[in-house]
Amino acid sequence: MVAEALECHGGNGYVEESPLPRIYREAPLNSIWEGSGNVICLDVLRAMAREPGSFEALLEEIGRARGADRRFDAFLARIERDRPSPESMEIEARRHVERLALALMASLLLRHAAPALADAFCAGRLEDRGAVYGTLPAGVDLDAIVTEAPPR
Repeated sequence: MVAEALECHGGNGYVEESPLPRIYREAPLNSIWEGSGNVICLDVLRAMAREPGSFEALLEEIGRARGADRRFDAFLARIERDRPSPESMEIEARRHVERLALALMASLLLRHAAPALADAFCAGRLEDRGAVYGTLPAGVDLDAIVTEAPPR
């Protein structure tokens, strides 16, 4: 997101008189503050092994949004269908945990956020459009997202 903010600001985003270059340099810390991605994935694997019903409980929580969006339903079905085997779990942990996180975010947005925001998230993150921001399909109601955003 910080790289996208730099792009929006153009060359001014790199000028040291603004706070953006420092934020850009420090952005990698956000992903490792609570532990590297591999450590977090291993924690998820340990939790799933220690509490065998935890995966099903998570899927039940995520599934509360089932039926709210066709893209979400298809994404959740792929997670349920493609659950890694115990033998391949470590190899596929990062991809699997990422999918679970995206599904949980989508579920929460579909249940609690403005419909336009949930729609944009599902369009941009659950369909195969690329992983970078700004790859939303045509027709996403950006005006509604901005006007429905709560004031700060």
